[in-house]
Amino acid sequence: MSISHDVTAEPRTPVPIRTLRVLFAALTAAALVSIIVNGLGSPTFSLVNYFSYFTVISNVLTVLVLVVGGVIDPRSSGWQLCRGAVTLYMVITGIIYAVLLANIDVGVADPWTNNVVHRIMPVILLLDWILAPPRRQISESRSLTWLLFPLIYGVYTLVRGPVVDWYPYPFLDPRSQGYLALAVGLVVLTVAFALMALAVNAVGRLAGRWRYGSDSIEADSTTV
Repeated sequence: MSISHDVTAEPRTPVPIRTLRVLFAALTAAALVSIIVNGLGSPTFSLVNYFSYFTVISNVLTVLVLVVGGVIDPRSSGWQLCRGAVTLYMVITGIIYAVLLANIDVGVADPWTNNVVHRIMPVILLLDWILAPPRRQISESRSLTWLLFPLIYGVYTLVRGPVVDWYPYPFLDPRSQGYLALAVGLVVLTVAFALMALAVNAVGRLAGRWRYGSDSIEADSTTV
């Protein structure tokens, strides 16, 4: 009698990677808390505005994903889809900051916290995605569902902005550029984000094939 073995089951992530996940989660959490502590000393600081930055939300999700991935190490297709989404959000954070925001005040004064949330952690999340890729590949259509959160964030920002007279980023502020330029910019960003999503997914696929060979198959389920 033979015992069948599912060669497509997600393997356990190596302990060194899981340990590094927890350590980088702690670093990110420390940076996020530090920004709040420093901000509380300013009369213009708003906790709601702070959590209205895409960077902050993405880094909070990063902390959660790294802690869960480091301590529990889920292996379901749904979890890998979640990992890919947060990796995309951090890639967006890093690229948008480098291209559009590097010389603009984004509410992060300390160089070390700025480097952690905008430069270091986007690279770390991408490296984690490459070094511990999902065995079951994610289809292009599923990877595009990662764009749902940026879409919701954009709607939230544009609805809240006129109410509180504040926008987190200049490229989302219609007061200085007008709504026509804003609409054109959002279309360009949407296309760019879609390409980034496909690219992050493609990198995961290539890394999976490199690590697992022909055992990598396309995921049909997102059950967590």
